[in-house]
Amino acid sequence: MSNQIQYDRNEPYNHLPLLPPPDDKIVTIEILQAVNKANRALAELKGLAKRLPNQSMLVNTISLREAKASTEIENIFTTDDELYRALSGNDSGLKGNAKEVLRYRQALWKGFNDITEKGIFNIELMVKIYQEIKEIHDGIRPAQSETTIKKRGRGTLGGTVVYTPPRGEKVIQEKLDNLIDYLNNDIKFSYDPLIKLAVSHYQFEAIHPFRDGNGRSGRILSILLMIQKKLLDVPILYLSAFIIENKDDYYALLNNVTTLRKWEDWIIYMLKAVEETSIYTLNKINEIDNLFQKTNQFINLKLPHIRKETIEKIFEQPYISPKKLIGQGIKSINTAKKYLGQMEKLGIMVPKKVGKETIYLNIDLFNLLSET
Repeated sequence: MSNQIQYDRNEPYNHLPLLPPPDDKIVTIEILQAVNKANRALAELKGLAKRLPNQSMLVNTISLREAKASTEIENIFTTDDELYRALSGNDSGLKGNAKEVLRYRQALWKGFNDITEKGIFNIELMVKIYQEIKEIHDGIRPAQSETTIKKRGRGTLGGTVVYTPPRGEKVIQEKLDNLIDYLNNDIKFSYDPLIKLAVSHYQFEAIHPFRDGNGRSGRILSILLMIQKKLLDVPILYLSAFIIENKDDYYALLNNVTTLRKWEDWIIYMLKAVEETSIYTLNKINEIDNLFQKTNQFINLKLPHIRKETIEKIFEQPYISPKKLIGQGIKSINTAKKYLGQMEKLGIMVPKKVGKETIYLNIDLFNLLSET
């Protein structure tokens, strides 16, 4: 007997089942084994981050990589060079893809501050993230917005409907209220947080509450769930790079949950994403920290008047303008330029002309972050 359920991709999926799925679908031996592996890797990452003297140095650089990767999933591409240059100064005049990436990062930080302060998910938080990503004052999509998800491409199947999300204010509200209760209530829904992460990510994408930006909003919510459940203290684990590398599986497994209610493969996919991304991030943090320590020692030897706080600042992101150094034991723009010039002579910083301003590139950090 087929597992195919009653589902027409051209009709609104208003009978999308509420959470939780049946226990026999989401609490299997294979899933629990994958949960253990993912939790071990995640705990090691959290422990390493706690031992670092300046977590913000890593949070800024790694979160930018996530912003770039997450937008690439939506076919929004920008170069590392363009992106880092934008971050070096005022980004108010930015246009195009670089602006989209920076808005994602801003949305992540708004969400992080909100979940850290209030400790709960709600519709207001979801809307805030969406509005920041899209730079729009829109909210939950209204009934007249006949949103569908279509296959990308120009081939014979390009433009075909692959999914029609629930439609109608009351229907969407019911699905979101249930999702929020599932996320927040760990007594009523006493599942491992990483199982919740996988299940809730599917459910959010299936509800598809906004006209656009649902994928990016959903990936930020997954990050925030790890913060809310105390799996991480700061947002340094990002799943988008894994999803890009396994993009076809991502969409196929999402579709299998919708059409076949095949939860196990989807959950294991997301748990593997957490495990592998944790290991990748551990390695990347170690590489960044090792580079920082060597750079710090070198500058201390050659330029002992430059304080550690200044050196940390040039590691927050690869490009920096002289004005961004003011306040790190540096009181004037001339002193900032002088110090950057001295580090240029040592081969640490490379000047780049952007308009009328000269900014400086931490070349080794740039190369490190540009590696996949």
